[in-house]
Amino acid sequence: MEYYLVTGGAGFIGSNIVERLVKDGFKVRVVDNLSTGKFENIRKLIHKIDFICGDISDFKLAQKAVEGIDYVIHQAAIPSVPLSVDDPIGTNHSMVSATVSLFQAAVESKTVKRIVQAASSAAYGDNPVLPKREEMDPEPMSPYAVAKLTQEYYGRAFYHVHGLEVLSLRYFNVFGPKQDPNSFYSAVIPKFISIMQKGKQPTIYGDGLTSRDFVYIDNVVSANLKALKCPWPGKPETINIGTGESITLNQLVDSLNNIFGTEIKPKYEAQRVGDVKHSVADISKAQKILGYKVETNVYDGLTKLVDWFKEKDNE
Repeated sequence: MEYYLVTGGAGFIGSNIVERLVKDGFKVRVVDNLSTGKFENIRKLIHKIDFICGDISDFKLAQKAVEGIDYVIHQAAIPSVPLSVDDPIGTNHSMVSATVSLFQAAVESKTVKRIVQAASSAAYGDNPVLPKREEMDPEPMSPYAVAKLTQEYYGRAFYHVHGLEVLSLRYFNVFGPKQDPNSFYSAVIPKFISIMQKGKQPTIYGDGLTSRDFVYIDNVVSANLKALKCPWPGKPETINIGTGESITLNQLVDSLNNIFGTEIKPKYEAQRVGDVKHSVADISKAQKILGYKVETNVYDGLTKLVDWFKEKDNE
C-alpha cells in the first residue's frame, strides 16, 4: 500500500488533505509541530494515521518522517502575510529551512517518488497584470511571499541536482472548514463568517474593492492528489490553483449577507502593509498538466462553510 506523508497535516489545508487520503483508504503519516496547526483538526483520525509531533527543520526528525514514504504533500508553513511581517526570522525558519531539511531527507530516503508542495499566489505581488500567469516575473512583497517563492526555487534545485520530482502549487485564497476565525492573522472568509453570524460588522482594510480569487478547499485537495499522480511534465513546475474568477471584499460581504439573510454593513479601516490589491489566477496550466477543474464555486463553497460553522456551534 502506498504511504503518504503530509507535513503541516494538522493545519487547515493539511488536515483536509489527510481526511481525504484516509477516506480513500491510503496509509498516512502526519508531521506537525502544532505551532499554527491544531490537534483537534486530526483528532477524529488519530487512530487511523501515524502522527509525529515535531518540526521538520530538525533534520533527524525529517529523516524519520520520510522513512518508507512514497509521496509527500508539503503543507507546513507560517500561513500568514501579517505574521511574516511581524516575525520574518521565524517565518524563514519554519518555511525555508524546514523545506530544505525535508527535501534532503527525501533524497536520502530513496523511497520518495514525488513531492507536491504548497506555494502561494503572493509571489506575484502587486503586478497589475491580470490574470496571474506562472511565467510572470515574481514580485514578492512580504517575507511570507519570499519564503514561499524560495521553496519553489529549492524544488527546482533539488530536481536538477538529485532528480527529486517536485511540483509547486501556487494557491490563491483558499477557504473552507477547519480555518481558524479567531486569530488576528486569520483569513478573511472565516473571520467574516464568524463575525457576521453574530450580527456584527466585519472590518475591511481598504475600500472594499480589493479582489481575490477565493478557492474552496475541496478544489485544492483534489489538485494536490492529481499533482501526485499526473504524468511527470519533464521538469519542476509551478502551477496556479484557483478558480479563474475573483470577487471583491464588498461582494464577499454581500454574498454572506445573502446566505445569512442579513443586511450587515462592513467597517472600513486603512489598507494593511504587504496586502496585494487584486489577484485572480490563470488556471489553464493546472487544467493541462493536472486535469484540474473547479468542482465547487465560490458561492457554493461559502454556503458549505456557513453550514459547517453552524454545525460546529451545535456540537
